[in-house]
Amino acid sequence: MEYKEKILKELQKVKRVGINDLIDWLIKSDYFTAPASTKFHCGYKGGLAEHSYKVYRIYKKLFETFNINVDESSLIICGILHDVCKIDFYTTEKRNKKVDGKWVSVDQYVVEDHEPLGHGSKSIILLSRYIKLTDFETYSILWHMGRPSDFVESLSYEAAMEKIPTAVMLHIADNMSSKLFESTIKVKGVN
Repeated sequence: MEYKEKILKELQKVKRVGINDLIDWLIKSDYFTAPASTKFHCGYKGGLAEHSYKVYRIYKKLFETFNINVDESSLIICGILHDVCKIDFYTTEKRNKKVDGKWVSVDQYVVEDHEPLGHGSKSIILLSRYIKLTDFETYSILWHMGRPSDFVESLSYEAAMEKIPTAVMLHIADNMSSKLFESTIKVKGVN
């Protein structure tokens, strides 16, 4: 697996208590074989690892481009691990699909959430079982999906962005990866 080796190489750069246990958990889980979504970006076997690595590369480039100094470990943790909430999250079921004018039964990914803790919050909870996250990492991962539609949650989002404005960069990198680079565009240094 191309992305597995790349991800493990980056994670081994992180010098933090519990990182080896976190890496072991990732290896034993479906992190490297799960899709990133059911049918949208990287909705295929290994898609979660591919998406995570691409987000990390874009995320790192954003900080380099704007000459913003952030600890490399934080960039690795946020970029590569922001979607660990999708571990043990998908299963397959048979669906009928028309292929070349004929109906065939195919496996399709569907959500089967065993720990319904939200999205960013679930990633934080799962990561916190292994490593201590910084405030920057917590805010970035928690809000990587962007502004929520709920009014009260939206107020928390605004307060978080005022406290750590660069937290929005994970949301930007996640969107750039899933909406642009995981479809047809190939960018040097990202893929």
